[in-house]
Amino acid sequence: MTVDAPALPQTTSGLRWRNRFAALGPDFHTRLMPTPLPAPYWVGCSNAVAAELGLSHDWLDSDAALAVFTGNQQLDGSAPLATVYSGHQFGVWAGQLGDGRALLLGETDGGLEVQLKGAGRTPYSRMGDGRAVLRSSIREFLASEAMHALDIPTTRALCVTGSDAPIRRETIETAAVVTRVAPSFIRFGHFEHFSYSGQHEQLRQLADFVIDSFYPDCRQTDKFAGNPYAALLEAVSERTAAMVAQWQAVGFCHGVMNTDNMSILGLTIDYGPFQFLDAFDPAHICNHSDTQGRYAYNRQPNIAYWNLFCLGQALLPLIGEQELALAALESYKTVFSAELEARMRAKLGLQQARPEDRALIDGILKLLAQDRVDYTIFWRRLSHFAADGKAPSVRDLFLDRTSLDAWLLQYSERLEQENQGQSSDLMLKTNPKFVLRNHLGELAIRQAREKDFAGVAGLQALLENPFAEHPGFEAQASFPPDWASTIEISCSS
Repeated sequence: MTVDAPALPQTTSGLRWRNRFAALGPDFHTRLMPTPLPAPYWVGCSNAVAAELGLSHDWLDSDAALAVFTGNQQLDGSAPLATVYSGHQFGVWAGQLGDGRALLLGETDGGLEVQLKGAGRTPYSRMGDGRAVLRSSIREFLASEAMHALDIPTTRALCVTGSDAPIRRETIETAAVVTRVAPSFIRFGHFEHFSYSGQHEQLRQLADFVIDSFYPDCRQTDKFAGNPYAALLEAVSERTAAMVAQWQAVGFCHGVMNTDNMSILGLTIDYGPFQFLDAFDPAHICNHSDTQGRYAYNRQPNIAYWNLFCLGQALLPLIGEQELALAALESYKTVFSAELEARMRAKLGLQQARPEDRALIDGILKLLAQDRVDYTIFWRRLSHFAADGKAPSVRDLFLDRTSLDAWLLQYSERLEQENQGQSSDLMLKTNPKFVLRNHLGELAIRQAREKDFAGVAGLQALLENPFAEHPGFEAQASFPPDWASTIEISCSS
């Protein structure tokens, strides 16, 4: 399907396109042009993502680039489209959804898709205006690059552009576009759409596309009686398990793990009401729209499995047998547990796995939760304790210091079985000094609303290298101020 719209002026960037998703046909998407953002301006840009795309600094600094990433010009060879998908939202079938404000410009010949989020209304916008706001766009831009620097699978963000055009949300805000980049933006919900609507030939076409493009080994498997679709489900399960384990280890809470927000490639996608934990609370709910706590931090592993079960149900017309689909999901818990233990051992500086490590991990997490200790600061301070054996800065974080001292004694004995110098180095490369705390993002957003983007750039520089010391920026690595607890983030963006 194609929506008629005024043609946009075209410009060249040096990108070459192959647009494989567009070739799937009109059942999968609607072709349309973005709605131009009026009087646009730059907010922030990732030079690293630009380099991966092969965009030159000179072009990215041009008026043409600003026009492209605000929907005012079209890149030569791109084929803008909005994709259709469905999904379960907060555990309830929501029916047809789709890209309500995102337009896929196309796929480069290097295998990266480029998408404008906030590009205007599409046939899938429902009651929405098709726009994104400056607040949420800055958060997504910074979070994408922060997660990448933490070595957590994620979509990337090339740039954020803004406009003074008013947008109504819970208050009147201003419009923005974030340009996202990923090998694919296909979600679990794409499969659910074709399965639940009975379009099983399109379901097979989509599954074959994903297998051939991203999971070719699924065609070579001897498992599952050689069924490539069961093998696909297993592969997606394992990638998802590893991703969520990495979330848990770093203290990341996604906030809205609907099936339409789950990447078929196991990427963190759709940064809305996310949060990095301040005080460690396993039951923390970061999304104030989540009144039942469905997506609380400690429920994320089980919710991911539930979402994978939904994907398995969607693939059932291709897999054929429920038992085969369930078998394909069996590795989820094994991979999740192994990845989480490996990440937590690295946080403790333990390079060799030993049976007693599980109790050591569980013990410190219990103490962190009991005393509501700042999660990021604790692990960073423990990294220095591993180097010099001095505990004051660690002990200062706790109320129950007797229990902490007992744990530190066990930990020290365990460290003696390792090369302590190497342990400390490993920890300093595993436990970030800087994460995107809500209040840091909020301060950058407040500056940006006044057309001062230095806060965005400065925070971006810290988050792109979160393990470095960055002398002079101790405030950004310190405890959140009291007012940070009043920040409310929701699905509104």
